[in-house]
Amino acid sequence: MADGSKAEIPAKWDGCLDLGLRRFVYSSLAGAVSGFLIFRSPATRWASIAFGAGVGIGSAYSECSLKFDKSPPKLTSNVSSTPLPEGDE
Repeated sequence: MADGSKAEIPAKWDGCLDLGLRRFVYSSLAGAVSGFLIFRSPATRWASIAFGAGVGIGSAYSECSLKFDKSPPKLTSNVSSTPLPEGDE
């Protein structure tokens, strides 16, 4: 590890903490507003707030993982793209 990259790590953590807090708050507020407009039950309103918070934290995590040179997990299936031969169906 070079000396320059050691100095960058605290800056990356500060940026990720800031990004995570902002997206958590903004997404929670968006979930609260939409929950109050759409739902009547307190349980579903809290669920929309929790969903918004989860979306905010998830998006912040995926962006911060790219800052630390780690790619987010790939959600692809293990299905082959080659067709089966005629007799194997």
